[in-house]
Amino acid sequence: MARGHHRVVERNPEPLGGCGASCGRAMSGRADSDAGRTLITVGLGVAAAVFVGRHAFRVWKPFQQMIMETARIIPSPSFSAYYKGGFEAKMSKREASLVLGVSPSASRTKIGEAHKRIMLLNHPDKGGSPFLAAKVNEAKDLLDSSSKK
Repeated sequence: MARGHHRVVERNPEPLGGCGASCGRAMSGRADSDAGRTLITVGLGVAAAVFVGRHAFRVWKPFQQMIMETARIIPSPSFSAYYKGGFEAKMSKREASLVLGVSPSASRTKIGEAHKRIMLLNHPDKGGSPFLAAKVNEAKDLLDSSSKK
């Protein structure tokens, strides 16, 4: 080497880890690829939801018929064994037996058991209705007075 001549060293103006213009193009390509994958995933999700909804609508009609048939089989409250309607002004033997859930010719023991069972469930001290408790007591008294001793 001769004196006075300097060696020219080309410096890379990018910081370490940088990859220049070619890398920038690669990065934008990668971002485009990620956005494309996201769009495809969203599209497949929407298509799956539409397919499931379509299938559900097709299956719903027979399923709805099955539900309606089952609902007809289940006993409704109108066929309940419990007494419906208000109380008569003067309680009859028939109404008293309906209130207690015993036959009009039930023994005193059956009447007492039915009265106890109903009063345990509907006692005014336990949050029951005083009016209903009075009617249950009235029914018991009426059936007791007419039953065989």
